[in-house]
Amino acid sequence: MSKPIAPCLWLDTEAQDAAKFYCSVFPNSKITATSYYGEAGPRPKGSVLTVGFELNGQPFTALNGGPQFKFSEAVSFQIYCDSQDEVDHYWNGLLAGGGTEDMCGWLKDRYGLSWQVVPNRLIELITSPDEAKTRRVTEAMFKMRKLDIAALEAAAK
Repeated sequence: MSKPIAPCLWLDTEAQDAAKFYCSVFPNSKITATSYYGEAGPRPKGSVLTVGFELNGQPFTALNGGPQFKFSEAVSFQIYCDSQDEVDHYWNGLLAGGGTEDMCGWLKDRYGLSWQVVPNRLIELITSPDEAKTRRVTEAMFKMRKLDIAALEAAAK
């Protein structure tokens, strides 16, 4: 396989705006290509068809495909974070402009795409061989929207 697997995000007309938004949230990100509808349509000639972009080196495509398909929680992206500052950055950045919070670190951005912002420390705590600790941390997580590393560590003790 010559190229990595690249998610394609089907949007109605917001492909370019979405790509710019995501590139503003993630470091080491950029727009890599833009294609346009031609004479064959179905959209007006010259309007944006696709936008290729990279988020921290991961390739994506945003497609202006029309209103017939919407994002759902059946597909989401997870962001693994080393610190609370990183959790806060991605949480606040992806919620900007109309996103909605959900439980256990999940959110939907302004385009309806689901993300889970996960501190790496949570994974360490919930994979502990200490079942009582794992239960306490999991119970604490179930009460949170944005995940709080200090609160998860307190629950582990």
